[in-house]
Amino acid sequence: MSPISALPDTPDPRIAAKGYAHPERLVSTDWLAAHLDHPSLRLLECNEDVLLYSVEHIPGAQKLDWHIDLNDQVERDYLARDAFQSLLRAKGIDETTTVVFYGDKNNWWATYAFWVFQLFGFDNAVVLDGGRAKWLAEDRPTTTDVPSFPATAYAARERNDGSIRAFIDETRVHMQSGKPMVDVRSPQEYTGEKLHMPDYPQEGTLRGGHIPGARSMPWARAAAADGSFKTAAELRAIYEGELGLAPGDDVVTYCRIGERSSHTWFVLTYLLGFEKVRNYDGSWTEWGNAVRAPIRQGEKP
Repeated sequence: MSPISALPDTPDPRIAAKGYAHPERLVSTDWLAAHLDHPSLRLLECNEDVLLYSVEHIPGAQKLDWHIDLNDQVERDYLARDAFQSLLRAKGIDETTTVVFYGDKNNWWATYAFWVFQLFGFDNAVVLDGGRAKWLAEDRPTTTDVPSFPATAYAARERNDGSIRAFIDETRVHMQSGKPMVDVRSPQEYTGEKLHMPDYPQEGTLRGGHIPGARSMPWARAAAADGSFKTAAELRAIYEGELGLAPGDDVVTYCRIGERSSHTWFVLTYLLGFEKVRNYDGSWTEWGNAVRAPIRQGEKP
């Protein structure tokens, strides 16, 4: 089932006007407001600040806690097939429902959740353009009510990491071959001045810097002032014009733990139509602590 095919009045005209390669992967706040009561719609709010959902959220939205719901609680990895299947069943999701992801921070955790769902081949999923901030800025309705939906009998596919996820050994080969990598962290993290984002605790890695050959392009460059994605023309100017990437390139994105780089993965894959983009979710937390993993420091982004 292709994205939003279960719902009427598609494609979304506001999204179509932006010129994306795959406009079916986004919906506007106008579109969502008009379809909030559709019985096949499921909204999942995924935030960096997991307490925001309890303050207020879009009516009908369910909370998706990236710490607990998406990650294995013992091994550093994502949940296995059975856990993913149980999660979706409990939230009333199956192949007949369309999942709309949204969240704070210009949707960086929403795209992270979307990316994890894609590891299991859950295709009927879209992202709310502008996310939580745009919805609130437009003074649209919110609630503190927590909805519940009848459990489903959803049967999940086996997780397949190969096409959209890169591991450290694969990233090392990618580096050695000179293929493009995009470091989406802040310029200070890229140069090694900081070990974490500005205004966050400086912890998590032993060394600062970046993977040799990686190009710096902070993830937030893809977002407009209202938190929505920039137009395709604006994005091409950034990723193709400034970075020199081409849609046929084999690209690896990374950040600190894989969440910001999932935002750039989404932009390159669905908004610009790049053919092969993988997210190295081990990112700098793994690479910056790994034995004999080469780094570069002090280079200008």
